[in-house]
Amino acid sequence: MSTPQHHTTAAEDRIPWNQLIAYGMGGVIPIALFNIAGQLMGLLGNISLGLSAFWLGTIMIIPRLWDAVSDPVMGHLSDNTRSRWGRRRPYILIGGITVALSFVAMWWVPRGDSVMALFPSEAAYNWFQLAFILGGLLIFFTSTTIFEIPHGALGMEMSTDYHERTRLFSSKSFFGNMFAMGTPWLFALAGLEFFRGPGGDLIDGLRFVSIFIAALIIPMSFWWFFSLREPGFAVAKEQQKPAFWKNMRTALSNKTFLTLVMIIFALAMAFDIVTLFGFYITIFYLYDGDAVAAGSLLGIAGTTWGVTGLLAVFPLNWMSKRWGKNKTLLIAVLLMCTAQISKVYCYNPELPYLILIPTVLLSTGMLMFFTLGASMVGDICDEDELETGTSSEGSYYSVYWWFIKTGRAFASFATGVLLIFTSFNEKQNVTVDDLRGNISVIKSEAEIWLTDEGDVDSRVAKIDEHIENTITSAEQLRTQFTKRIEENPDVAEHTRQLIDHLGSFRTAAEALQAHSAEMASAPSDLIVKTEQLLQETTRLKKQAPATLFRLRFIEIGLPLALSIVSIVLTLRYPLTEARCYEIKEALERRRKEHASADI
Repeated sequence: MSTPQHHTTAAEDRIPWNQLIAYGMGGVIPIALFNIAGQLMGLLGNISLGLSAFWLGTIMIIPRLWDAVSDPVMGHLSDNTRSRWGRRRPYILIGGITVALSFVAMWWVPRGDSVMALFPSEAAYNWFQLAFILGGLLIFFTSTTIFEIPHGALGMEMSTDYHERTRLFSSKSFFGNMFAMGTPWLFALAGLEFFRGPGGDLIDGLRFVSIFIAALIIPMSFWWFFSLREPGFAVAKEQQKPAFWKNMRTALSNKTFLTLVMIIFALAMAFDIVTLFGFYITIFYLYDGDAVAAGSLLGIAGTTWGVTGLLAVFPLNWMSKRWGKNKTLLIAVLLMCTAQISKVYCYNPELPYLILIPTVLLSTGMLMFFTLGASMVGDICDEDELETGTSSEGSYYSVYWWFIKTGRAFASFATGVLLIFTSFNEKQNVTVDDLRGNISVIKSEAEIWLTDEGDVDSRVAKIDEHIENTITSAEQLRTQFTKRIEENPDVAEHTRQLIDHLGSFRTAAEALQAHSAEMASAPSDLIVKTEQLLQETTRLKKQAPATLFRLRFIEIGLPLALSIVSIVLTLRYPLTEARCYEIKEALERRRKEHASADI
């Protein structure tokens, strides 16, 4: 790649600060909320609802394939809208509101014994839950498309300057990552008893946490609608409206565009496949299945990710101006490779916080990588407008995301298949959560009894009820373990150890039941006993060593392999800084000529 010629951004091309901030804040939806839905729904559907990782991965293909259809349609619709409020802003308002409402609704998956009783079998009940999740995701992803495609296209036309466009998308990354800093803390917040309630789990907690998020998004949607401006609308409204398939053929025949898409596609798909694996590794490898303890590290890692993303915006703009977007993109890929290699050492149960090292490297690389990708699509749109005479930012941006989301659709399926390959046991985790839920309820009641004497007989009845439920769950767990030895002989030794520990746990639970009257009269002793039982349940969540090794091998190795593809394509990317400024000057001359002809 040749050394770029450096240009100074003209004053008239600079985006005002109020527009820069307003546009940048829109990053909360595609950067934060979109990832929450794509990541946590699969994770919590597996470990909290006990749904099959394979079928969760399979159904999560459908919303992404739907995105692959709806994105180009939305891009074409946005390009060809001619309203009194512009062609982008009406969709930003509608999309923002529907994103907020659908984000809340998707977590209210019907569950519990009363719901299960409506179905003839557990399998039918699980299929109903999968169908509910699928419907919720379809509505949420469609809402995100309505918002993000016009929002991304608007960013491409707010400035025609090569570097200013990067500055604008850096603002989107900056503010999107500011919100993303709190995203992993949602996992920790959902685990708090304040949100999930006594005996509740992470899904219960997220139902209420999501309401607070929606309360922020709805007023912000109105702010974006009223504050953002569309400088390109004056030119676009005079243009003819090309046919949908003509726009699609133009984009798909653009070799420069396809090269950029493949650069982004390869790494985006690789990291999308393994994103969930990072959660599994933290919870089940670093913390032996203790989701509450892991939640704190996940929250800190998420905050570190977000802070790094905020700070990385500044070297990104400096590097892009000094070396050009092409070389900066290559540096971003190399940073991501370094992050993956460092995980070989940093995944360490003795020093779990070492994971922050690859977190910093990966956040920096990804921020640069995806910010530059969107900015470079804008440069390609300028080249296309010079050749065709039509401004089609929405169509190009939607096709760009069509490829990425198609990759994500495959990634969702691949994640489920690879989790099955690791022999991860989701039923074990759900049943142990049932054990913990019953014991937690007893502990919560005992804490109330410390200040409220009440009726001892009713206390004994409550203890007996929940201990009986605990023993029933323990028997279900033993049955699962016995069946697992037959179906997965490679983890038989580990499973036998779990059965031995389960026997000790059940003995302790039965002893508590035998002395329930004494415990009911001594709430402080009961609290101590239940705390001991809760600690014992953590050991029952341990996954097999072979499972944990496979999780780490896939999570580290797959992105490294596909990084090679991105590096090769980046070295061949043809659109340089000098060429982009030539295109900009040619467009300005043509627009002036048209303006003179109209006078």
